[in-house]
Amino acid sequence: MGLFSATAIVMGSMIGSGIFIVPADMSRTLGSPALLILAWLVTAVMTVIGALSYGELAAMMPQAGGQYVYLREALGPIWGFLYGWTLFLVIQTGTIAAVGMAFAKFLGVFWPGVSDRRWLWHIGHVPAWHVGPMVLGNIQIGLSTANLAAIVVITLLTLSNTRGVKLGAAVQNIFTSAKVIALLGVVVVGMVARSATAIAANFGSGWHQFWANSGWHTAHALQVGIGGPTAYVGVLTVIAVVQVGSLFSSDSWNNVTFTAGEIRDPRRNLPLSLAIGTSLVLLLYIACNFVYLTVLPLRGDPVAATLAGRGVQFATGDRVATAVMQSAFSGTGAKLMAAVILVSTFGCMNGLLLAGARVYYAMSQDGLFFKSAGRLSRRTATPVSSLWMQWSWASLLCLSGSYSQLLDYVIFAVLVFYVLTISGLFVLRRARPEADRPYKAVGYPLLPALYIVLAVWICGVLLRYKPQFTWPGLFLVLSGVPVYALWTRSGRGGQVGLDSESQNAE
Repeated sequence: MGLFSATAIVMGSMIGSGIFIVPADMSRTLGSPALLILAWLVTAVMTVIGALSYGELAAMMPQAGGQYVYLREALGPIWGFLYGWTLFLVIQTGTIAAVGMAFAKFLGVFWPGVSDRRWLWHIGHVPAWHVGPMVLGNIQIGLSTANLAAIVVITLLTLSNTRGVKLGAAVQNIFTSAKVIALLGVVVVGMVARSATAIAANFGSGWHQFWANSGWHTAHALQVGIGGPTAYVGVLTVIAVVQVGSLFSSDSWNNVTFTAGEIRDPRRNLPLSLAIGTSLVLLLYIACNFVYLTVLPLRGDPVAATLAGRGVQFATGDRVATAVMQSAFSGTGAKLMAAVILVSTFGCMNGLLLAGARVYYAMSQDGLFFKSAGRLSRRTATPVSSLWMQWSWASLLCLSGSYSQLLDYVIFAVLVFYVLTISGLFVLRRARPEADRPYKAVGYPLLPALYIVLAVWICGVLLRYKPQFTWPGLFLVLSGVPVYALWTRSGRGGQVGLDSESQNAE
């Protein structure tokens, strides 16, 4: 894969369905147009700094496995394993399941028979129960037409990726190009369909309305946990809380590092693809949010009969982009937006499937995953067994109905691993000063340190105000510790590394 394909993986893995939906929930918490844009700007700054920092690690260690390798080399094998374990358990497979179900949901716009309420085999309902800060259960288990459609498309994409990385990259290039064009289309349509009422409500004379409720001393109400007391917090805290939505919508940019072993001139193309891909996607995301604010008022009435009355905050089903398209194209707007999201989620799934399998392959090479996952197909030189293992767990999550609940716990764990990986940049600068670094992180040490400070602040705020997301995420990560002990009983795991030329070649 060349630079274009690598950039397509970055962008294609980032753009799913989040940008079309999460601004509604964010706006309900923030209550201010300025804070909504500021929250996405914080996400953009963090994501681009993270990508620039990962560029140095990617150029220094261009092996399959990416972030798993960086953590292993900087902090030790157990940290690499815990990342790979969490990736397989929920980060990658749970995201694949969730994106697959989003695909099926919007497929139902064209074929109403595709629905999560139309059961082919209903096994049963698991009631809700509380375990500390977690609310578990309250899920339906079985095979519906919706999760069947999700499993079918996951199967087809897995199968295409087993035919070789060139085919997987070609699919990614096509669908990433299509979804970027579609996102640009949403921006253009929104600019044409802008509403004078929405502009007056969100920007007002001299942008006065834009800055409303965004003052430094403005108190924002937050419910602590589930059913907890209401706390009144400042701007920095409330922006940290809503990063759950914007960071998750912008995540998976690191997936391209998993495929480093199959990228031409990775020491050049990996850092470039990370910088170009993240920057373009975040520019599009911020543009989309401005478009939403020019078509729909931010504040709305949840029971209003019109789209304008419901606003961004209470868009039907949180589908803000659909409301924008309906404003422009009336009855056909919903189908147009559904088509955009189908293209977007299809390409996103392909990128996630292609990249994730390379991590389990690298772990297997180190004796820290099933042995068969470390075998390459003689015909296509792809980790076929690893791809099918990923498929089986993602499909099981679709059937179990637990994927969305697991994803609630992911962003905290993801942030923790990003902090650890960027901290590894400092460790490796000190421990391996002589290592070849074709690219060095822009702004080092200030920008990587800024990322760590921002991410730690967000993690601290989430621990305090959203314990239902954070503590379960920690438990998921720590569940890998006894598993690591089992894998390393043979004595092979824990002594892995990249000190020899043979391992570098591998």
